[in-house]
Amino acid sequence: MSLLYIFFIPSDPHAVKLLFKLIPMWLIIVYAYLQIPSMRERSHWVLFIGLFFCMLGDGLLGSFVVGLSAFLIGHLFYMTGFFSRWHYSRIRFATVVPIALYCSFMGRELIYALIRNNNESLIVPVLLYVIVISLMTWSAIMTGRKWAIIGSLLFAISDSILSWNLFVSDISFSGPLVMTTYYAAQFCIAYSIRTIADQSKHNPISLPPIPRSL
Repeated sequence: MSLLYIFFIPSDPHAVKLLFKLIPMWLIIVYAYLQIPSMRERSHWVLFIGLFFCMLGDGLLGSFVVGLSAFLIGHLFYMTGFFSRWHYSRIRFATVVPIALYCSFMGRELIYALIRNNNESLIVPVLLYVIVISLMTWSAIMTGRKWAIIGSLLFAISDSILSWNLFVSDISFSGPLVMTTYYAAQFCIAYSIRTIADQSKHNPISLPPIPRSL
């Protein structure tokens, strides 16, 4: 369905195009629900709600700030779910450095572009979004779970292409690049609900030894 939307559905009428844009996300949300284990925890539902708000963002992007706000809320839910599954390692923690550099670079370029195009009113929401998606990506990395990491990185790539093409300069084939990485990101995050659920199996709680009686 995502390939059908990206490559075959015409832009007009807009309502039909929007419908086919949302269908892949509806299917991903159903798939995510099926990944939630019988022993449900808060982190599973938090990630699921994040998918729902991102779906709303898809439908509301006709009003840019409203759609952006829905995506931002979705990322806050993702970030909350991922941070609740924090597993510290020095290497993963050190990724905050390149992520901060990416955030600084994108933020600076977008601010310059918005000022140049007389869109100063968008500086605060766009900059806030860049910060939040950067933190979301880092929070996914800190889970140590492969699919969460892949999904968050693909999401950051998708939004980087979108924002750069929208505000800074044109990118060839930006539409297919944005949507293929976006749908892949959401699918990986949906699948990560299962892998995060399996995490407790790989990290059992160790109990103190029972002392022997004399």
